[in-house]
Amino acid sequence: MIPDRRMIYLGDTARVPYGIRSPEIVVRYSLENAAFLVSRGIQLLVVACNTSSSVAIEALEKKYDMPIVGVIEPGSRAAVRATKRGRVAVLGTPATINSGAYPRAIARLDAGIKVIGQACPLFVPLVEEGWHEHEATRLTAREYIHKIHNRDPDIDTIVLGCTHYPLLKPLLKKVVEGVFNHPVTFIDSALETAITVKKLLDEGLPVAQCPAEEFDSVTYYITDFPVRFKEVGSLFLDEKIEIAEVVSLPSYEVVS
Repeated sequence: MIPDRRMIYLGDTARVPYGIRSPEIVVRYSLENAAFLVSRGIQLLVVACNTSSSVAIEALEKKYDMPIVGVIEPGSRAAVRATKRGRVAVLGTPATINSGAYPRAIARLDAGIKVIGQACPLFVPLVEEGWHEHEATRLTAREYIHKIHNRDPDIDTIVLGCTHYPLLKPLLKKVVEGVFNHPVTFIDSALETAITVKKLLDEGLPVAQCPAEEFDSVTYYITDFPVRFKEVGSLFLDEKIEIAEVVSLPSYEVVS
């Protein structure tokens, strides 16, 4: 929650996961999502998805004249601050890794840092299944972490480049401790984005306060599967979600 602000959340539950889709489709979906939120009167757009942030931020910034915050830049800044050896790995969906968004963002901050990307397509379904400590998840994580270690055993910072992955952080820490022989710092890009948004508002970003009766409120909209969303969403937020309204999104024709 952000004091004196109302939050509107849209989860495109009918069309996830985005991480296995083409950039063109992700851009189209992201524009449709934004159009819906803008129709609800938002004044600040947070793209709380690494895949959308990787490929659709530019299109969103061209379309809308409002502050737009993605997860790539905050996560990259935190990784640059954290690494001592100049070696960073990014765990992400195939779309996020293939976009090269994290290496570009980190290079803009410090060109001397080496960045390795590791696509982890199995993590999202494992998280949504609730298998956060399951043996299948541990074995999957071990495969991905070993691939990183084989490419660069000096990695000392790992960016969790998908909003699902923080739920696997305890398991990933155990796996990493068994693979690397030195401490490794984990960066939660979602948490860093929340910190960035709060800082912008604290510094006077011109976003109007909502009426007093709407303080600290969150309205949840989704595109399908309300029961499933309430179950999985409650795990992410660590609080019970009671109401989520199913909505239809406006279609958006991408012009090339």
